[in-house]
Amino acid sequence: MSSDLVRLARSWLAQDPDPETRAELAALLERLPEDGDGALRERFGAKLEFGTAGLRGELGAGPNRMNRVTVMRAAAGLAGVLGPGRHVVIGYDARHKSDVFARDTAAVLTGAGLQASVLPGPLPTPVLAFAVRHLGADAGVTVTASHNPPRDNGYKVYWGDGSQIVPPIDAEISAAIDAVGPVSELPLGSEWTELDGEVVAAYLAAVTALPLGDARKLRVAYTPLHGVGNATLIHAFRAAGFDAPSVVAAQADPDPDFPTVAFPNPEEPGAMDLALELAGRNNAELVLANDPDADRCAVGVPLPGGGYRMLTGDEVGSLLGEHVIRQTSGENRLVATTIVSSSLLGKIAAEYGVRHAETLTGFKWIMKAGEGLVFGYEEALGYSVGSDAGLPVHDKDGIGAALTVAGLAAQAKRDGRTLLDLLDDQARRYGLHATSQLSVRVNDLSLITDAMARLRAAPPVKLGGREVESADDLSEGSPGLPPTDGLRYRLSGGARVVVRPSGTEPKLKCYLEVVVPVTGEVSEAREQAVRDLDAVRSDLSAALGL
Repeated sequence: MSSDLVRLARSWLAQDPDPETRAELAALLERLPEDGDGALRERFGAKLEFGTAGLRGELGAGPNRMNRVTVMRAAAGLAGVLGPGRHVVIGYDARHKSDVFARDTAAVLTGAGLQASVLPGPLPTPVLAFAVRHLGADAGVTVTASHNPPRDNGYKVYWGDGSQIVPPIDAEISAAIDAVGPVSELPLGSEWTELDGEVVAAYLAAVTALPLGDARKLRVAYTPLHGVGNATLIHAFRAAGFDAPSVVAAQADPDPDFPTVAFPNPEEPGAMDLALELAGRNNAELVLANDPDADRCAVGVPLPGGGYRMLTGDEVGSLLGEHVIRQTSGENRLVATTIVSSSLLGKIAAEYGVRHAETLTGFKWIMKAGEGLVFGYEEALGYSVGSDAGLPVHDKDGIGAALTVAGLAAQAKRDGRTLLDLLDDQARRYGLHATSQLSVRVNDLSLITDAMARLRAAPPVKLGGREVESADDLSEGSPGLPPTDGLRYRLSGGARVVVRPSGTEPKLKCYLEVVVPVTGEVSEAREQAVRDLDAVRSDLSAALGL
């Protein structure tokens, strides 16, 4: 096996245009007699697979790492599927090598006879998604690993409708990548377009035209978590008439090493600590955060007794969903969320006579929910807010969501209320919908396969004291959902559990929801929901056997 790995490594070395990864690989080959082939095996024993999420992985040499060769092969595969004369817009974040990968993509595309336009500097992913449609392009590429660790990077592809690719386009691009020869033999162009600020100005005009209301008095604390959201968000707030938020100084500028957080994900423990400290010092009435590529938005609110609480993605989704429904009109409106998000949006939509759809996880599916889509969200802090003019961004947009949440909070403040009051209103009207997760990380992926097989063979009959009224094997598909590896249990009282393997990590992920009628104080219903979720989680954990 070592001889095969060495042959692959030397072939890679011969075509690699990057002096850093060439040096890395040359050093590994030189130390092979002393260190063994473990490091080579990690890099050359497998490859990063191109899927609907594109590519994502650790930086380094070899086909199982993100590097210039991997990116150039991906660009050549995309060029092969699109064909000469097509137009691709390219964006990138501020991670290590992102700007290099973006320009490599432009060089490969133009060398293959396509037109390429590169955004003017590191910008939020939603700006790229917007730019694809704004410029009438055939596809888009953004170089980002979102909220992954610092050593990662990624490569995501959008189609001409401004949304992420779905099957079978991913398989076509993957097959075309596999047919690419040495990148040193690819023709490279140099005549691509470096876009100016017009595309960003157009994006800002679009998001500031969202249904923000007319209240603007609000103290906001914000962090971009060392990512690219800061400048765009501040420009958006000022353009919409808000005061600029106070920003966590230590996290304000892009920094690919994310030095103040363990993981640059606002959902991770500790990631919001500096923002919450700033909010407390400034007596902020709203706390906002974007992940590093600013397509997600986290929201925190002050508690009546002091301190702050971060809202869940489902809580923000229900508030934004009802707000958009109230601010739009027309009989063909559609709102959408995923099968692992709360069922509350469906009840809100029914109350207003608006169509509602459930999709598989991921915004690539939400954007395919149907005509008339004015709002979509997923529980992992992703939201796309629209108006009667439609969705300005056909993907999750942390800037537009932050603006709309600020407008909603400012309106509530003017009325003498808070976002927590609005959540209590929803609980009284629709029942308290509480959600939680159970995630089990494994070292052996076969344990997940075995657990799913056990659940399929012997579905639970009761979870948390609630009868399992139906068990759906999502791998069989349905008229509204393509097949996916997952199980859905509907429990008595409107509760629900979805179990599925993670698509990006060695985890089995379980999404829990209980619905508690509010007959007295909402706080009592919330306490009951916590107990109910704990009971469901305990029984489900036992059923998984992991």
